[in-house]
Amino acid sequence: MIERGKALYSVHCSFCHGSDARGGGEGGPSLIRSDVMLNDQKGELLAPVVLNGRGGMPKFSLTTEQISDIAAFVHSFRVSGYDAARNRPATIVVGEAKAGEAYFNATCAKCHSVTGDLKGFAAKFRDPRTMQQNWLIPGGGAGFGPGAGPSPITPKPVTVTVTLAGGKIVEGTLKRIDDFLVTLTEADGATRTIRRNGDTPKVEIHDPLEPHKKLLGSYTDKDIHNVTAYLESLK
Repeated sequence: MIERGKALYSVHCSFCHGSDARGGGEGGPSLIRSDVMLNDQKGELLAPVVLNGRGGMPKFSLTTEQISDIAAFVHSFRVSGYDAARNRPATIVVGEAKAGEAYFNATCAKCHSVTGDLKGFAAKFRDPRTMQQNWLIPGGGAGFGPGAGPSPITPKPVTVTVTLAGGKIVEGTLKRIDDFLVTLTEADGATRTIRRNGDTPKVEIHDPLEPHKKLLGSYTDKDIHNVTAYLESLK
């Protein structure tokens, strides 16, 4: 269960909660001493949070068994003093660069190129962990350790196209959307809020990170380490 949970945690949770469940660069809180996990036994308290989301945390489509495996992994960390409880490896660059290159060419090269938009990508980061978080979700994760600094990658914003009655189109940067309203910032800086009634008006969201988000559920722990090793080898 712990091994299965570790693989699931690496893909779905480490981005925000850190590889050691003690909080990550995206502001996710430590899970080691959280009330939920301290009182949880086999994922029964964790499940509602994972399935329904909480605060800035989105909901995840995981099975009860998968959540139990993640809980087993989190419970495997010792709750003690800071240094004694750390299970951080000396380096995360433990994958196979050649295997990472093959995976990159088959999956990532559809949109990216190591001689184009990703040229010198790994050299932009002081710590490979930050680099790993940023190729998984560009712009995600602050630096690790003293003086590491913020992410040097700034992803493009989410935009929205609203087709009003009569065919008029309104476009801009998405600020907020729910079942009743969509708020956007137009090119001239003006903020506009439009009422929604079901599928009227037609609203199309354009998220530049959507391909990355879709891939998050398909990576194995090995895939992540291999691609990280490949990108690191191109420094």
